[in-house]
Amino acid sequence: QVQLVESGGGLVQPGGSLRLSCAASGILFNIYVMAWYRQAPGKQRELVAAITSGGSTNYADSVKGRFTISRDNAKNAVYLQMNSLKPEDTAVYSCNARYSLDNNYWGKGTLVTVSS
Repeated sequence: QVQLVESGGGLVQPGGSLRLSCAASGILFNIYVMAWYRQAPGKQRELVAAITSGGSTNYADSVKGRFTISRDNAKNAVYLQMNSLKPEDTAVYSCNARYSLDNNYWGKGTLVTVSS
């Protein structure tokens, strides 16, 4: 059974930082592309950042220079370090693991609220 479990969300003031974690089980983690998506109220889900099995990364323009995605294949985990948070970063952040169309899995998400 595949499980992706996110943690680390919460309430933070503008300019603050949070680190999200996603623990994966039930998959051969090191061959999957891992990604973080987010969905703000009333908006479509968007890709925030992704990291390949080889460590190549890409980011949404809105988070470049502020967010960093990383993975630890030994721990079957992916992380999202979020700095200089803005109110517009408020959203539910979800972890995604993708190897193919038939091997595409989602976590339930963790809420990040940026507010003073």
